[in-house]
Amino acid sequence: MENIQLSYRYEFEPSELQNIRDCKEKHGFAIVKQMLSRHTVERLKDEVRRVIGPMFQDDTTLSITDPSFIEKGPVMAELLAYEPLMLLAGFLNGNKPITLNRSAGIYKKPGAAGDAAKSGVHAWHTDWDPLEHPYGANAVLNNSGAPSLWFYLTGSTPQNGGLAIVPDSHTDDWSGPVGFEFTPGRKSFYPTGTEPVPYCGMDVPGMLPVVTEPGDLVIFAERTYHGVYAHRGAEARLSCGLSFRSSACELGPRWPVTESARRFIEACSSERRHLVEGYTGFDGSWRSSPTSQA
Repeated sequence: MENIQLSYRYEFEPSELQNIRDCKEKHGFAIVKQMLSRHTVERLKDEVRRVIGPMFQDDTTLSITDPSFIEKGPVMAELLAYEPLMLLAGFLNGNKPITLNRSAGIYKKPGAAGDAAKSGVHAWHTDWDPLEHPYGANAVLNNSGAPSLWFYLTGSTPQNGGLAIVPDSHTDDWSGPVGFEFTPGRKSFYPTGTEPVPYCGMDVPGMLPVVTEPGDLVIFAERTYHGVYAHRGAEARLSCGLSFRSSACELGPRWPVTESARRFIEACSSERRHLVEGYTGFDGSWRSSPTSQA
């Protein structure tokens, strides 16, 4: 599918802070060109390979996500001191104090998707989850108002398992793509008249393939719907991302700070400590209950 023609600009230089924030708030996404240097990109690629590569145990697993990547990757942690990124992160949060919300690294081998798509792993979805018991750590962190900041270190194209988004899908009153209905909880959508199974096809009306180069930054809001192409390229697709929430945000019931997160916080320099003092880490086994306590 060719890129849809949008009537507005969504690619910006790192210094265009106001335009970036306006686009993200109005349309649910923005792309910042060449936020990272080639040298930093190569170091982050090596880090994704080092941290996630050993997790592959057999040839049938083609994609692995590490939901606590920054805790194991000192190169990723260096981004907390990278002024252009931190200026942008602060501006996206109204120039108020911010806290590291979460991070992730993804290692996707050629051929990823395929059968996995049938299980909904790569289906269209929003990262936002309703806080309805029992909910997990994803719902807690993705209800914090923190936009996702993603670096596709090997670039993002429809050929190499890149991202696609639906512009303007980030608002509470978005009615969904034409000819589709929402699954329960609005987590995904499916063609009208079919089984309510999250849709994996990359032909959704109004979708925009995200085409970026290594070093570009992709920003999207919590509720922006996005999908992932099957990886038909020859090189592993490596990516990493993080998000920051307002330090004033109250997460509500959650898990105790993980031991890995505690070590990460203690290892941060005094100059960066204010960015991680409220960091919780990620506990994928935690589930809420009506009596959950922070």
